[in-house]
Amino acid sequence: MCKGLIGKKLGMTSLFAANGNYVPVTVLQVGPCVVTQIKKDETDGYKALQLGFGGKKETKTTQPLRGHFKKSGGCFSTVKEVGVEDPQGYTLGQTIGPEIFAVGEKVNVTGTSKGRGFSGVIKRHGFSGGRATHGCKSHRVPGSIGCSAWPSKVIKGKRMPGQYGVETKTVRNLEIVDIRPEANLILLKGPIPGCRSGIVTINKTLFQ
Repeated sequence: MCKGLIGKKLGMTSLFAANGNYVPVTVLQVGPCVVTQIKKDETDGYKALQLGFGGKKETKTTQPLRGHFKKSGGCFSTVKEVGVEDPQGYTLGQTIGPEIFAVGEKVNVTGTSKGRGFSGVIKRHGFSGGRATHGCKSHRVPGSIGCSAWPSKVIKGKRMPGQYGVETKTVRNLEIVDIRPEANLILLKGPIPGCRSGIVTINKTLFQ
């Protein structure tokens, strides 16, 4: 069975569970994903499926990719590989949807976090900041960053202001609250990385 799919984050909402609890959920459009290449042990040394997601105009696709997508019957904006137990059961151009998952199953979601630009230490690392009274003039600065006479340098890895966000993040063991296959939707409990319309990868967990 295919171990993952490509999806798009549509946003967050909430619903009432069967036990009456109010559950915040993230809505994902998962698939339809099209098999664009099949990786086998004999030819590639490992087992995987290359999936295409999101339609793309042929005129906006490079010539090498047009040839690559020719056998799968379309051009795609996103291409990723996912693991598979037996690639022999799949064919080029086959469509895979959210039916490979089940309600109550735990999954791992990988996405790109929101970009927050150049940020200070309070926003980037959660520093508490200086005192707000009694003449304190260092409210949001990091304070001393160096050492004294020895080793007389800034230690590598010191938490400093800098670029924050736009990193690949994975949230593990998210529960599937609901699946709506007719609309290719999966509702996950809790938040996931990224902004609305961000591309994510949903993978089955190794242990349930």
